[in-house]
Amino acid sequence: MITGVVTANREAVIRVPVRGPRGQEAQVEAVVDTGFTGFLALPAGLIALLVLSFAGTTQAVLADGREVPMDVFEATVLWDNQERGVVVLAVEGAAFVGMALLSGYRVTLDVEDGGSVIIEALS
Repeated sequence: MITGVVTANREAVIRVPVRGPRGQEAQVEAVVDTGFTGFLALPAGLIALLVLSFAGTTQAVLADGREVPMDVFEATVLWDNQERGVVVLAVEGAAFVGMALLSGYRVTLDVEDGGSVIIEALS
């Protein structure tokens, strides 16, 4: 089970341990984003700090419908006490956990300042 908190801005935030290929690790506070279909989006500075492996470029569709090129990287996350290889998009601003990482899990939110975020496996 993964737990987090709902902020005063009504964002569901969890901590995700992210590791690069050389063993660098960071505890990342990431917003749960059900509109993001990918695995994980991280700020470019954090990607550089973790020395994540570049995997190419992809076209991404933003919430406003614009298509933009985005750099893609590879990382390992500790998700529900298990290591998982994930695809990471480089973004500006906050980190996001997307629906690909949440697949197979139930997400329960108490949407109030300080409310609980609970992510648990379906089976």
